[in-house]
Amino acid sequence: MAPDERRCPVLDMSARTPHQQNARLRSAGPAVRVELPNGVIAWSVTRGSVIRALTGDPRISRDPRKHWPALASVPEGWPLGPIAFQENFFNLYGDEHRTARRRMAPSFSPRRVSALRPGIEATTAALVGAFRDLGPGEAVDVRRALALPLTMTVICDLFGVPADLRPRIGTAMDALLTTTATTGQMTLWRERIDAVLAELLDLKRREPGPDLASDVAALGTGGDTGRTEQESRDTLFLMLGAGYETAVNLITSAVQELLTHPGHLALVRAGTLGWEDVVEETLRHESPVMHVPLRYPLEDIDLGEDVVIRRGEPILLGFGAAGRDPEVHPRHPDDFDPTRPDKDHLAFGHGPHFCLGAPLARLEAEVALAGLFTACPDAVLDPSRTAPARLESVIVNGPCELWIVPTPW
Repeated sequence: MAPDERRCPVLDMSARTPHQQNARLRSAGPAVRVELPNGVIAWSVTRGSVIRALTGDPRISRDPRKHWPALASVPEGWPLGPIAFQENFFNLYGDEHRTARRRMAPSFSPRRVSALRPGIEATTAALVGAFRDLGPGEAVDVRRALALPLTMTVICDLFGVPADLRPRIGTAMDALLTTTATTGQMTLWRERIDAVLAELLDLKRREPGPDLASDVAALGTGGDTGRTEQESRDTLFLMLGAGYETAVNLITSAVQELLTHPGHLALVRAGTLGWEDVVEETLRHESPVMHVPLRYPLEDIDLGEDVVIRRGEPILLGFGAAGRDPEVHPRHPDDFDPTRPDKDHLAFGHGPHFCLGAPLARLEAEVALAGLFTACPDAVLDPSRTAPARLESVIVNGPCELWIVPTPW
């Protein structure tokens, strides 16, 4: 039986202590009712085995318009809405999802992503090269100076986004993932991202090029396979946002982990560990995505332990929590340890909705780390600053800044 809704814990939208919150929810059951903004009640799932079961269950949908009866009562500008209510393949169900996903999948195949390596290496070298202009002991925010411009350049080059539109897209993306925003603020930023993406689509219809935004624009002009304008905008929102935010957080968190645990960095330099070990352990330990809203059962789902999720009740999956699940990692799950043989995680999701951009995010992180620590082998965290604040989001996860001193002396 479901517990009394009046006793639901309120999920902390500021994500000040996400791992502690996840641990409490995980220990409470296979799914726990939590209160989201505006009084929305959802089932929080933070156990790895349950997340895997639900994401592979054909009775679970991502489509709120078809399978969430309470959708009409959720206000415009709901803080989780930009992700939960997208009109694109991310939230489609069944055959519709498979058909739409197949259109985009070839663009992010391992072979296509590998071809991007020279450009990623060149961009990384240019960004890290600018650190040489810093004086001894001078600090730089590695999130703003490396992780963000690198990933924004890569994804915007891939989609053919003009330089003048890139700052507007990045600012709006950041705002729309801030889950402490009010409904009014969220509505405003939704209008702004729609406006800039409409501008991009209009440009690509007038001046198409060999890029992915032109492909999206071409499919949005009607016909049997055409999308609506909102679907075209939301497809760009998804692909640009996922290709940017996830990798920014992955790179920033990996640098923080290594500089906090310099012994592991020494093992990489000695050849005992590879950069891929660091990236996978960062994905496990400090997943760049924490929760992905929402999913909806097409019928009642019995999870055992007296927990039954009723048809149409929303589910919030904590993919980032799965990496620290003691059932999956019984040996010190809260410790960052890239030497551990099992780095199993769900940072890129699981099942039919597994992230298309996973190979690209991994490649960007490995190149960025190698470039940074080759050019700045003595880099340290800025000793004059306290630990950085976290992003105010239950969706994405990571430090909002990370100041390092590339040359301590």
